[in-house]
Amino acid sequence: MSSVDKSSSKPFLSVQVIVLFQVLWAMLALLFFTLFGVTARGEDHPMWYSVGTLILESMAFLIAWILCFRNWRSPQIVSGRSVWFNIGMGMLFYFIGGLLFSYWELVLKRNPAVSPGDFFYILTYIFLLIGMVQVVFSRRLNLELWQKGVIVAIAVVGIAIALSAAGKPSQGTAWQWIEAPAYAQIVPATKPVQSPAAPLTAPSPVVTAQPAPEVPAFVESLEQLLQPLEASVQMYYLICDVLLLVLATTLLLAFWGGRFSQSWRMIAIAALFLYIADMAFKFATRDPNYQSGGWLEVFWVFSGVFFGIGAALEYDLSVRSRRSSSRRRA
Repeated sequence: MSSVDKSSSKPFLSVQVIVLFQVLWAMLALLFFTLFGVTARGEDHPMWYSVGTLILESMAFLIAWILCFRNWRSPQIVSGRSVWFNIGMGMLFYFIGGLLFSYWELVLKRNPAVSPGDFFYILTYIFLLIGMVQVVFSRRLNLELWQKGVIVAIAVVGIAIALSAAGKPSQGTAWQWIEAPAYAQIVPATKPVQSPAAPLTAPSPVVTAQPAPEVPAFVESLEQLLQPLEASVQMYYLICDVLLLVLATTLLLAFWGGRFSQSWRMIAIAALFLYIADMAFKFATRDPNYQSGGWLEVFWVFSGVFFGIGAALEYDLSVRSRRSSSRRRA
């Protein structure tokens, strides 16, 4: 089989099927978060809900990585394979980071300020920003004055929101309970005070303390090792979010028209959803009663879905473009 025949072979799933599945996944996530994401004040999310949010978010980024990996392996991709390698690595690292974060939270019942999952989230932003910068600078931008003004205005607004999100909450943090001894919610043993006239044989109800869950020693050691990095990690996230917002806006303006603009509009929207989810989470965790898994976190699922849609559209457009060129040469 010639190289032209190989390039003309149809993929296992058409782009229409992939996009439809992605859209249905986003709708399922929206329904799940909306119907079950709000609980009464003081109540925790059930375990099945937390596992459901993990599956919805993780699968969105895993599928996005698979589609980006397909683009990286294909020599037909017009935008360049290295671009999709970097974006794909960002999706993969986000997937791994989410699994580690959920293991720490759901299995170990811990929620430290900095966890091993943050290491992979940091790598996510590095590779994702590199990929988006490659796209922006590979296209010879000739933005008009009003477009540059829009980018500057968006950057100023993004910085203002990030600085506001970085402010200290008024009363504690969302994970204030972690500061209790042994990372457990302790209910102190209490005994009601008896009056002198009360009979000595009167029962004295005692509320026993809840035992702390057993945690491997390396977990506590690792958390103590990472604790001093909290301020640096949080500042890193805020800076990357602002850069992500600026690059997403630039992509929308640079790829507003043209044959290959549709896929990059999806990537830009995915980056915007990632920024919205991060900022919403930062503001939400200022509430001492906030629980992980709130309905605003659905924007993380939307981000993974749109990254996948952008990758699928880019692959389809590149393959069809090469087919058209082959027919013209024939």
